[in-house]
Amino acid sequence: MKKNLMKKVVATGLVLTMVMGGASAAFAKGNDRDDHKGDKGDKNNIHINTNININLNFYDMQSAEWALRYIASLASKGVFEGYEDGSFKPHNNVSRIEAITAAVRLMGLRDKAESAAEMQTKLNFKDADKIPSWAVGYVAVALENDLFTESDDAVQPNQPADRLWATTLLVKALKLDTEAKTKMNSTLPFKDAKKIPAGSVGYVEEAIEKKLVDGFEDNTFRPNQPVTRAQLAALLDRTNDQLPDQDQNTSTGTVSAAVYNNTLSLTKAGATTQYALHPEAFVLRNGVKVPAAALQVGDEVKVRTFNNQVVYVEVTKMAQANTSFDVLGTLNGTTLNAQGKIATISINQVVNGVNQATIYNVSADVALTGNLSNFSQNHLVELKGQDQLVKAIDVK
Repeated sequence: MKKNLMKKVVATGLVLTMVMGGASAAFAKGNDRDDHKGDKGDKNNIHINTNININLNFYDMQSAEWALRYIASLASKGVFEGYEDGSFKPHNNVSRIEAITAAVRLMGLRDKAESAAEMQTKLNFKDADKIPSWAVGYVAVALENDLFTESDDAVQPNQPADRLWATTLLVKALKLDTEAKTKMNSTLPFKDAKKIPAGSVGYVEEAIEKKLVDGFEDNTFRPNQPVTRAQLAALLDRTNDQLPDQDQNTSTGTVSAAVYNNTLSLTKAGATTQYALHPEAFVLRNGVKVPAAALQVGDEVKVRTFNNQVVYVEVTKMAQANTSFDVLGTLNGTTLNAQGKIATISINQVVNGVNQATIYNVSADVALTGNLSNFSQNHLVELKGQDQLVKAIDVK
């Protein structure tokens, strides 16, 4: 199955669906838990526990692979998710209630929005009866956090979210309402700028300055154009970059060893931590999805975990290419490939006064020299290679 998944790399995404009961699990229209008509079963899913379900393969992403990185990043935070039938429907328009829900989650307020107290709020909007029961808490929290204006008397939950409305919502989510109001007299660069109401100009200007949005190739903004799910994913992820990371499950560091046995070793401030890597974790390197084995020692990464397993890895700075190395350490052990040749070698090294194990991949034509009778655990070995691949092992 893994082989097939790798062949379909551009169609592969990662979504964490919190099984909360009700449509709030993925806030996708028609995604109620009692509706399984479109469910294709569990063949693409891995259950970490009863609360988290990882959908490995969006079968409808072939025409929107550019959005995979945004979707995977947001899904790993439980912000914007897919459908239970394995689809993401990237070209579907986003409703206002979906966008509000995503914004509240992005602000780190999901637990509050799904609390019994917020979900029992009696909303004063004139269309309160049109708001799905699972979304009441999200609307309440959005209202408490100034995502609505004083004059808003309706939510219009099922109305498509257009570019201007979504842009304004996300600027408010960043708590930049005051800054936006100081820029209401800005001159926007778009040739259709006159279609943007005067009271919204500051929000668009602030969004441009924060690099949340830009125009189309014909220099238009198209304020009234509905936002698709793929487009909202990009907007949300850019907004997320402006927020302080409130997720305790996010870590950063530098890859310090080749991925081995689903273990990712990261070093930060001289200390090395080993993380259990989910076998189907979404790994993004150089802007594309890659297998975990493609991570290089020296890559600077951001990782997100659920249930103590890494489910998302993003390389924020790649290791310098074409670098050779020459290291000494005591042998921990080796693994063999199907041909009986050394595949990986693990050695103990003292780094910044700390003894740590480092695992290297080994070239198929590695040169094994020195006192081979000492090629056993705890004996000193010297490894030489390039690009994190051992090409020579000298047994001391």
